[in-house]
Amino acid sequence: MRVVGGRHRGRRLVTPPGLAVRPTADRVREALFNILAHGGHVPGGLVGARVLDLFAGTGALGLEALSRRAGHVVFIEHDRAALRALERNIQTLRAGTEVTVLARDATLPGGRVGPPAALAFLDPPYRQGLVAPALAALAAGAWLAPGALAVVEVGAREDVAPPAGYTVLDRRRYGATALVFLRRDADAPQSASEDPS
Repeated sequence: MRVVGGRHRGRRLVTPPGLAVRPTADRVREALFNILAHGGHVPGGLVGARVLDLFAGTGALGLEALSRRAGHVVFIEHDRAALRALERNIQTLRAGTEVTVLARDATLPGGRVGPPAALAFLDPPYRQGLVAPALAALAAGAWLAPGALAVVEVGAREDVAPPAGYTVLDRRRYGATALVFLRRDADAPQSASEDPS
């Protein structure tokens, strides 16, 4: 597996052994970042953006965003083997100052760390019903800026029913995978725990 574009294009990323982590295929990442570059979905654009990578696994999505000049990525992952691979990939790209790694359950991330993000990637295990709880947790913890984009990777036949406060913008299928693009509603009620900073 490699970074497919940007300043780190071609750099190899390690994956942990076993089946617990399912990295996003290179061609799906390439298609996704072409959409982000040309579709105008990310408020303010990808360059300099604050990004979340939930169910981060190897960090392929967040590291791809950094390669394409995102400003900072917060990775959320709780699997130990995945965290080890993620740390190695961060070291390979010498991206330590541009990332925050949180060893947490993506459905229970707690309150926001740092400023709110303009873009979030969610790549949960397929067909385990984790998308809606993770999106709800992001809203409750004030992780996303109003109008932020969330991109969810699911199985091609898997339905995504987002919680209140999100609007589905688009869905694209790539073989056995689908990408669902959602907008965090700009007028969604703010969580009581939301930090205005």
